[in-house]
Amino acid sequence: MAERQEQVAPDAMMTRIGQVAMLHHAGDREEARGRFLGLWAEIGDGGDPLHRCTLAHYLADTQDDPVDELAWDLRALSAAEELTDERVAEDEDALAVRAFYPSLHLNLAADYVKLGRSDAARSHLRRARGAVGVLGDDSYGDGVRAAIGRLELRLDGDGPTGGGSDPAGGAGPFGGPGPFDGPGGDRPGPPRQRP
Repeated sequence: MAERQEQVAPDAMMTRIGQVAMLHHAGDREEARGRFLGLWAEIGDGGDPLHRCTLAHYLADTQDDPVDELAWDLRALSAAEELTDERVAEDEDALAVRAFYPSLHLNLAADYVKLGRSDAARSHLRRARGAVGVLGDDSYGDGVRAAIGRLELRLDGDGPTGGGSDPAGGAGPFGGPGPFDGPGGDRPGPPRQRP
């Protein structure tokens, strides 16, 4: 008798988030921000934590003001802290919850660097570095680890101090592959959803 494989139904909201992310990665930042904000209005502050984490993480990348970027990255971390492994397992492409943390903390460290708050940046970099053990030995894990190293060098005064708005050095979906992205993007982070 053939074994029957269970298939996870696609998550419609994650698909919609991924479609807007593609728009953003294609260069239409303003339109993407507007659509992401529309999705956020649908989800609401009390909505599914996986949706909020993913959406806030992407929304951070569409912000012009570093203070707004930080606010969205903090929302992503807060939502991640509400996630359970069981909820994440419901999405066929989701990572274990603990795998979100290295990139979430890296993004926060980069935000704090932009705001000139090096102590807060170092704190989040320590958290990111402490959490990298859960990452795989793959392009995403390598990208996050490399971005942490670059930002550590920069904070230690050994790395470049200018040239671009991404203190993390442009790794992650977000400058390297993310858990949902494949190569390229803005900066390291958790689930920047694929469509």
